Amino acid sequence: MPRGRYTLLLRCLHFNNNEEQLHRDDPAFDRLFKLRPIIKHLNETFKEAYMPEQNLAIDESLVPFHGRLGIKQYIPNKRARYGIKVYKLCESGSGYTFTFKIYEGKDSLIEPAGCPPYMGTIERVVLDLLNPLLHQGYHLYVDNFYTSVPLFKFLFSVQTPACGTVRANRKGLPPQVVSKKLKKGETCSQRSNELLALKFKDNRDVLALTTIHSEATTTVRSRREHRVKPVAIVDYNKFMGAVDLADQVMAPYRIDRKRKAWYKKVAINLMQVAVQNSFVLYKKSGNKGAYLDFLEEIITSLIHESGQPAINQDLVSENVIRLEGNHFPTPIPPTPSKEYPPKKCKICRKNGVRRDTRYHCPKCPSKLGLCLNPCFEVYHTAVRF
Repeated sequence: MPRGRYTLLLRCLHFNNNEEQLHRDDPAFDRLFKLRPIIKHLNETFKEAYMPEQNLAIDESLVPFHGRLGIKQYIPNKRARYGIKVYKLCESGSGYTFTFKIYEGKDSLIEPAGCPPYMGTIERVVLDLLNPLLHQGYHLYVDNFYTSVPLFKFLFSVQTPACGTVRANRKGLPPQVVSKKLKKGETCSQRSNELLALKFKDNRDVLALTTIHSEATTTVRSRREHRVKPVAIVDYNKFMGAVDLADQVMAPYRIDRKRKAWYKKVAINLMQVAVQNSFVLYKKSGNKGAYLDFLEEIITSLIHESGQPAINQDLVSENVIRLEGNHFPTPIPPTPSKEYPPKKCKICRKNGVRRDTRYHCPKCPSKLGLCLNPCFEVYHTAVRF
């Protein structure tokens, strides 16, 4: 595809009918109207495709954006800092994004089913993400932005115990634990029914709230020594990084570029989340391979299914050309020094076998050498060889 055609298609890319969008002064105005169909479709598809394992984590991800936008956020601990915030519920072991919610502003109304009226906005975000998984025994891990006593009590009542670090100024925390002075490696805790508040001194004070764990401790190995830590802190460190894991897999292959249309940037990011989810399912099905190989295989299959009769060989890679059209083995033409010059067979060499051949494929850009049987057929029919 020529670059001009690609930019023209991208300029005309829309996900909703702009003529149906309400005016900004309308009480029912939807800030995410341009993305609403794709948000709804992906959320439904993610839930239908896979049921996560027991341990889950909620955290926010940031789609970088520096333009003028009412819902743009500043998060200092993120690398990009400025952008559009996306709340994600992910499986801790794999990073699979089960559901997500885009931040729409502090005045947006969030009304999850069965939510008590005393819950704040952040608690409502958590309940809205967790709503399909309540009463099923899942364990939730969150950071101090979400942790609160009312939220953890309600989650425990709907059979969804939780664990997370907590800020010292949260209401309901026992002052004996918050103000306790500890030496490095010491722990103090206090329980109230299902809630356990604990404080652990590592390099700094760590306050945590949990309805999953007891006061038990365990020995963990650090770089230089063995340390005794509460099980709640160890499990939090183990299961909390689900969203960061998903972002880490996608980070080297992001296709984000500077553009004025914010909704296109968010839409492309959501498509990459869908690809990352499909890679998780691909790995869970017993397949092996790197994420980059998986991306190349998807691109190749999409091109083959496009139905285009011809391919401009100057614009696509050999990995695509070798699987398209008709290829025939041809003797390698003579050179000034040799009448019958040989070449090393591509397939045999990859399999660790040293073998020369007198035939090559003149249609492939590299005109590589291939044995007549079976290497020539394998190279031009198998996606992976």
